[in-house]
Amino acid sequence: MKPLLTSLGALMDWPDFVDSWNHLAPDPYLAAKGRFRRRRHGTFSAPADGPVVAEPHQPHFQSLQYNTLQGDIQRWFEPIDAAIVHGDTLGTILRFCHQLFGHVAPATKRWHIEVHQFRIEASADAAGEPTPEGSHRDGVDYVLVLLVDRENIASGTTTIHTPEGRLLGDFTLTHALDAALIHDPVVYHGVTPVRPLVADLPAHRDVLVVTFKSADGGIG
Repeated sequence: MKPLLTSLGALMDWPDFVDSWNHLAPDPYLAAKGRFRRRRHGTFSAPADGPVVAEPHQPHFQSLQYNTLQGDIQRWFEPIDAAIVHGDTLGTILRFCHQLFGHVAPATKRWHIEVHQFRIEASADAAGEPTPEGSHRDGVDYVLVLLVDRENIASGTTTIHTPEGRLLGDFTLTHALDAALIHDPVVYHGVTPVRPLVADLPAHRDVLVVTFKSADGGIG
C-alpha cells in the first residue's frame, strides 16, 4: 500500500499520525459491551474534480438496517486532532481514496467522506471486538480499512461474506499500511475478536477506516 500512497503525496508526519492513536477517547456508546474500543471521528467532502476538504464536526449516523446495536442514533465522538486532519499522511490517504473511488464511480459528482480512528484493546480477561455488531455493511459505497499498528495481538482476521452469509475470503492485516478495500453495497465484512499474545502486557489493534458515500443520490 505504501507505494500507492507515496505516489500521490508524502507521509512526513507518519510518526505523529501513529502516536495520535494513543490519545483516542473511549467509545461512550459501548457501555453495555465493555470499554474495549477507543475512537475519534471526522467528516470531509469532495467534488469529483476538486480537493477533499474538512467539514465542521458532526455526528456519525447509521440506520438500524446497517447497525443493529447502535443504529438510528446520532453518535458524537471526539474529533480527530486538527494536526492530523491537516497533516501529510491523512491528506495522502484521502487523495488516494478520492482518486480510486472516483475512477470506479465516475458518475459521482460529490462525495460524503467519514474518517474513523479506532483502537481495539484486549486483555487476558476480555477479548477486544473490532466489529461487535458482527458481519455487516456500513451503508456507504466504498470503505478503506488501513492498519496503523498492532501490539501484542493475536487474530483480528477480516472476513468477507456474501449478503446470504457465505464466506468469500479472509485475511489478517499484520503490518502497518496493510489495507482492505471494500465495495460496501455488495459484500458484508467483519473482524474476529483479538486477544493478547502475552496475557499481562498491553494489547491493541489500531486502524483507520475511511468511508466514501455518494452525496448526489447514487454511484456510477
